[in-house]
Amino acid sequence: QVQLVESGGGLVLPGGSLRLSCAASGFTFSSYWMRWYRQAPGKEREWVAAVTSTGTITNYADSVKGRFTISRDNAKSTVYLQMNNLKPEDTAVYSCNARWGLINYWGQGTQVTVSS
Repeated sequence: QVQLVESGGGLVLPGGSLRLSCAASGFTFSSYWMRWYRQAPGKEREWVAAVTSTGTITNYADSVKGRFTISRDNAKSTVYLQMNNLKPEDTAVYSCNARWGLINYWGQGTQVTVSS
């Protein structure tokens, strides 16, 4: 059974940091590109960051570039999103995505709220 389980969300002050984790099981994690997406209330889902299957190449949305870092540990079947200098506009449900060709898996998401 395929599972993607996110954790690490919460309430943080503006300027603070959080580290999200997404633990994968039920498929060959090391073969899949991994991505983080987010969806704020009343808005469409937005792509945030991506990492290749080996972890050697990463890419970011302009809105998070320089503040967020995506990484992965294939030995632990886990992808991470380090989020620094958080802003209120980063408030959203963050979900991880595993993609290989036309195969797509999604996690249930974790809430991140940036507020004073």
